Amino acid sequence: MTPAIFGLSGTELTADERAFFRESDPAGYILFARNCESRAQLRALTDDLRAIHGREQLYICIDQEGGRVARMKAPEWTSFPPGAVFDSLYDVAPASAIEAARANAEALGIELAEVGISADCLPLLDVRQPGAHDVIGDRALGSEPLRVAALGRAVLDGLARAGVVGCVKHIPGHGRAMADSHKELPTVTASAEELELDIEPFHALADAPVGMTAHVRYTAWDAENPATQSSYVIGEIIRKKIGFTGLLMSDDLDMEALDGTVPERAERAIAAGCDLALNCWAKMDDMVGIAERCPPLSAEGVARLDRALAHAAGHEPGEQAPLLAKRDALLALAGEAA
Repeated sequence: MTPAIFGLSGTELTADERAFFRESDPAGYILFARNCESRAQLRALTDDLRAIHGREQLYICIDQEGGRVARMKAPEWTSFPPGAVFDSLYDVAPASAIEAARANAEALGIELAEVGISADCLPLLDVRQPGAHDVIGDRALGSEPLRVAALGRAVLDGLARAGVVGCVKHIPGHGRAMADSHKELPTVTASAEELELDIEPFHALADAPVGMTAHVRYTAWDAENPATQSSYVIGEIIRKKIGFTGLLMSDDLDMEALDGTVPERAERAIAAGCDLALNCWAKMDDMVGIAERCPPLSAEGVARLDRALAHAAGHEPGEQAPLLAKRDALLALAGEAA
């Protein structure tokens, strides 16, 4: 099994994609707006991916956060709010905020499960810091670690109730980065003591099924390499200090925070300790290069992937409308609207 999550070029598989995916057997796939046209079309696409591999349990993920990060668009799909609305409600009524976040995530997960998507790249556990770049911004669940952890746990629980696997990101924390890692490599110069705040939510949710690394360099831990490609950050901070035991995937390898070719980036991420390399843009040369350069998914990685897929298995999605009504009533307590 290739230790990668690959993207698709369009609303259905091309002949080249079908042949390559059958041969390379990637660990999973990620979908974007270019792949999401209608409910019937998207379900047919995910069914097609499962048919290639002959297994019902297949890691098919998407970035469906709500707010400005939503690949499945209205009016075909529901619009969901960003994380900041639950942070605002927490100021007024913490228990209500947790329940609203859980209901929102379950309602969102129902739409994903309906079209055969098994995983969502959510929740963000990045602790928002004043003055940081707005690439995280209102996507964050707050600026206080225990609040972020409580709301993040609710999101994981809500997704699981809908039969969808959650993914905590961006380990070990993107909240104080002063640059957008899509465009350049952020360097965080905070001390190891200061970074304790950033890792606290990840430590609290160290049992999450899946995590995504940050393309951020932390000089206190590794002055040369971003977390995604740092054996020290992955081995000593993510696995040991945070205690994260789940499936670890990189952030998108096409982001300009990283240098070298995409296959080289993937090779370095896997060598540093990532289980899976995330390659989003369906460029065949890059995908072939990753399959050629990276060793097969390790036995530990296979076990983590199996555990992640089992995390939300067996849940039957409920009714979406009551969940949305509950969420909206709770958000109204803080004058927030979805």
